[in-house]
Amino acid sequence: MNNDQIKEKVLKWFPDAEIPAEAGQFLNVIVTPEILHPLAEKLRYDKETHFDYLFCLSGVDWVSNLMVVYHLTSTNLGHEIVLKVKIADRENPEVDTVCDLWKTAEFHEREVYDLFGVKFKNHPDLRRILLEDDWEGFPMRKDYTDEANIVEL
Repeated sequence: MNNDQIKEKVLKWFPDAEIPAEAGQFLNVIVTPEILHPLAEKLRYDKETHFDYLFCLSGVDWVSNLMVVYHLTSTNLGHEIVLKVKIADRENPEVDTVCDLWKTAEFHEREVYDLFGVKFKNHPDLRRILLEDDWEGFPMRKDYTDEANIVEL
């Protein structure tokens, strides 16, 4: 499938999905936390999309909201997509885990949890992976300050 065909399919499934009109290598799809898992599941198991490999998962702080970004590929069909979930609630950012769909998400989600504070609901082992258990705050957030190490953004 090409990007236009994937876009058409995604919008058929979830008309509320936002697909920016940016030209680039990857089709970008932005969704709310409520839509993420159902869309990800369809992308994973639909025979025409079959996105069987999550090759990157990362967090982004846009100041007004947090975002989790998923880069997916279909190893046998040869197409790729970037799925982004926009999380407006900075005080209690939550989204469903996708590690039930792609095992590679398990450690990536722990890293985003550790550095950005995004909670992944139903994650089997959501705990810090890089920082110590008693660390306070989320160092990749733009509003983070670290008086001891004088980290300022």
